Order: sequence, then C-alpha cells, then structure tokens
Amino acid sequence: MNKSATRDLMITAVIPAHNEADALPTTIASLRRQTTAPQGILVVSDNSTDDTVAVARQCGVAVMETMGNTARKAGALNQALATLNRTGLVLIMDADTELVPTWIDTALGALENPKVGAAGAVFRGHRPTSYLEVCQYLEWSRYGEEARRKGKTFVLSGTAALIRWEALEDVRRVTGRWYSEDSITEDMEITLALKSAGWELRSPAGCTAVTEMMPTVKMLFLQRRRWNLGALQNVSSYWGNPVVRPYVRQQIMLALSVVLLWGLIVFTLIGLALYGAVTPQPFWVGVGAIFVAERVLTIWDEPLRYRLFAALVLPELTYAVILQSAYVAAVWQKLTGSAGTWHHVTPERTTV
Repeated sequence: MNKSATRDLMITAVIPAHNEADALPTTIASLRRQTTAPQGILVVSDNSTDDTVAVARQCGVAVMETMGNTARKAGALNQALATLNRTGLVLIMDADTELVPTWIDTALGALENPKVGAAGAVFRGHRPTSYLEVCQYLEWSRYGEEARRKGKTFVLSGTAALIRWEALEDVRRVTGRWYSEDSITEDMEITLALKSAGWELRSPAGCTAVTEMMPTVKMLFLQRRRWNLGALQNVSSYWGNPVVRPYVRQQIMLALSVVLLWGLIVFTLIGLALYGAVTPQPFWVGVGAIFVAERVLTIWDEPLRYRLFAALVLPELTYAVILQSAYVAAVWQKLTGSAGTWHHVTPERTTV
C-alpha cells in the first residue's frame, strides 16, 4: 500500500468509557485538534453510572451503551467493533487520554509500511503534583526513552492505538474474536495476537499520549497487580508460541529483580543489626555511582528538578518496592488461580 493510499483510509475512533464523564471532553477535544482528524468518533459507555452518555452526546459524537457486558474493556470493544464498517483503520483510545495534535499523522507514517498492522502510543503522565506521581512520571519517561531507542513495540498501549481493520480481521479469523474477553490486560493480549498473525507493530516517538497516574499507593498497587497478573496470564496462554519469548524473558528478569532488591534490603538490615553500621566498599560505591548515573541520564530531557530527584535514588527505590510488592501479589494470584479484578479510578487532573 502506497503513502497516499494509507492516508486516504477512513479512520474511526472508538473510546470505551466507564464513568468517564469528567475526562471525556478533554479526550474528544484532543481528537478534534488532530492535524488529520478521524472521520468518526464513537464513545462506548460500559456500565456507566455517571453522566458519561450525556456528556458524550453534548460533545457531539456518536454514543452506544454496552448490553450485558461482563468482560470489561475487551467486551466493550468487541461490542463496538461489531457495529462498525470493517474497512480502513480504527483508533482505539482510553477515555482518560490526550493525544498530541500530530498523533494520527505520525501513526499514519508508520502504517505506510504495509507490514505494520498497528501503531501505538508512547504514553506519559500529566504534570506530577505528589511524590507518587513524580515516580510514575519518571518511570514512564524512561519507558518512552527505551521505546525510542530500541524502536520496538513491546505492548501496543491501551492508551491509544491505530490499527488496520485487515489486521484485526486476521486475528478474528485465527481466534474467533478481536479482543480476548478472558484477558484483564487486553492491550498486551492483542499485541501478542497481532504478532502471531504475522503483523509488525510500531510505537513512534511522536505518538505521545498523556494519561492518568494513580493518586494513592493503594490504587497504584491494584493497577500494577492487574498489569502483572494479566502479563502472566497472557504468557501462559501463548506458551510455546515464538512471539512470547521476549515476554518470558521479561518475567524472568522481573523475578530476578525482586530477589536482588529484597536481598539488598535484607542483607543491609542484617549488617546494621550485627555491626551497627555498614562500611562502604569502593567496588560497591562504584556500582552505586553507575546506578545513579543511569537513573539520571535516562531522564536527561526532563527538567532539572526531576534529575535531582532521580539522583537521590532512595525515593525511587521505595517506589520500586511498591511495584515489586504488586508483582509478588500478582504471582500469588496466578499460582492460586485468581482471575484478577479491575479497579476504576478518577484522579484529579493537572494542566500539561
């Protein structure tokens, strides 16, 4: 498919929303600011109990309500996709996400390669206003830097993804559905499904999306436990498929990082208990200096205050303990056969 043909394809934006009345106007406005705007916008209200439907209609977009959906976002998307003309491109995006004005144009550039079935977002957080939000903001900043550096798409972000209908239909022919309603992390599952169907994926650096951050430790823990459990479930369901190998390696590295960090904490505490102090050793001081440099250099494009925060190390180590606790909890859920749960949050928003 040539460049002009790609840009002539019809684009329909689908926004699944559960109690997102407050966020929807900003999300829809970001679509209307696109240098290449979608021809249609459909808000899919899934079991909402607030004014999501009324607000969407006030914004002048098409609205549908799910019927009998118990499969969360994946079920809502499947119901919505079944109502569309299955040609061109579909933009799946979260109701709490803002896209930069050139997002669609940049994604279309990636799709000029006929082997690329979808282009996903590189997401970041709103301007942080608390310790916890700063940590999430820097985590996502590093994720975006890694995506730009490697040029690979590990997960087609659920925040926003522009997908060929042709690619979605390939998934449905193989699996009998578009999005898996058995997965609590539908974005990772559709990533594996598209790759299994032979499609390449991209996350261009210019496809920046701004999305919500968790305002409390509890909500962060619940979010990351779900993400980790979903990843474990997806790895298990695709076990033996070559596309899952990088994800298996990721799980191994996550488990190893838990052992190393908690080993550091335990042995430090033992040293303090036995000797009253821990004497710095030149070798480990050098290793620590390299670690500090990595923390700072990977967010070098951020303002100075964030680089100084990263150089302190301990605040982000504390944050890492929270994330690893969520990972351990997810492993326990997987081992005990828990299907996992979905927790909705509507945090306060700040201006980007």
